[in-house]
Amino acid sequence: MLDISQVPTPCYVCEEALLERNLKILDRVQKESGAKILLALKGFAMWSTFDLVGKYLVGTSASGLHEARLGREEMGKEVHTYSPAFKKEEIEEIARLSDHLVFNSPAQVRRFLRKAKTANPAISCGIRVNPEFSSAPVDLYNPCGLYSRLGTTIANFDPEILDELDGLHFHALCEQNVDALEGVLEAFEAKFGEYIPQMKWINFGGGHHITRKDYDIDRLIEVIRGFKARHDDVTVYLEPGEAVGWQTGPLVASVLDIVHNGMDIAILDVSAEAHMPDTLAMPYRAEVRGAGEPGEKPYTYRLGGNTCLAGDIMGDYSFDEPLKIGDKIVFEDQIHYTMVKSTTFNGVQHPSIAIWTKEKRLKIVRTFGYEDFKNRLS
Repeated sequence: MLDISQVPTPCYVCEEALLERNLKILDRVQKESGAKILLALKGFAMWSTFDLVGKYLVGTSASGLHEARLGREEMGKEVHTYSPAFKKEEIEEIARLSDHLVFNSPAQVRRFLRKAKTANPAISCGIRVNPEFSSAPVDLYNPCGLYSRLGTTIANFDPEILDELDGLHFHALCEQNVDALEGVLEAFEAKFGEYIPQMKWINFGGGHHITRKDYDIDRLIEVIRGFKARHDDVTVYLEPGEAVGWQTGPLVASVLDIVHNGMDIAILDVSAEAHMPDTLAMPYRAEVRGAGEPGEKPYTYRLGGNTCLAGDIMGDYSFDEPLKIGDKIVFEDQIHYTMVKSTTFNGVQHPSIAIWTKEKRLKIVRTFGYEDFKNRLS
């Protein structure tokens, strides 16, 4: 278990053993279902771990030029790139970096397919479709919601472009179990099933919460096998991001001051706005190690960030003992999505990035300072 006393704050800490546990679960799905699993960099891009990730997964999925380059340079396995819209000045470099390229619309196929294949004759291209079915719990994260810009609906689909394409891609899930995938597959096959025989691969996208304790892994394996059996053993890809980094480590903070204004308020050396933005956007309440709901334990505090934003609040938590300056606060499960969304808003110190190795040693892999803040500006 992570020795918090060794952690300087603020700091994100990825626990290597927990990451490998997730990767082994995903590898089991690959081996037993025949599917191939990619790491979605939008959810987990801690490239200092890519040697380990690359031992289990077949590659990375990228959302544009920079992620494609990161996947190519730091993992060196398959790179699959999708973007809602590619830029003409980037498409050739993206194509050279990518093994698969997924377009969002027939118009993008017509505009860029020739350029992509000229730049990389070996590239395999596809199009993202919208099955118009999703049970995603939050509209902000629903790729198939009303008026979604992500993927082509059947009404706007042009079968003529398929002669030069190898695959179809859909993404409709958000932190969901296999039953949600089954609903999406039913809609996908109903709308686009007639085109699957022309395809070499189908990408099921992300949002599969495979490493969560209550996820039905056996059922997922059955669903993938069944799909492949119905469609002449077509290659199936999944590209989870959150499931890779799920519960692999915390964000560790320290109490800088305690003030009182109707209630006790602890000011920390991390920021919800800058360092935990998904807690505000989702929104969700991050779990704090050893803490309870307000009033559950004897001492309740509001935990706030060290910025000038009034709403920079993590939430209200209760503790067994009074907090004091210098105490460490451990926000659980802050490795996926949190790090990739973090900023240097207000010039606050960006958390360091560390790995707690399987040998129970803290390895600081990155620290941040003034130059990191300055170089994002001009």
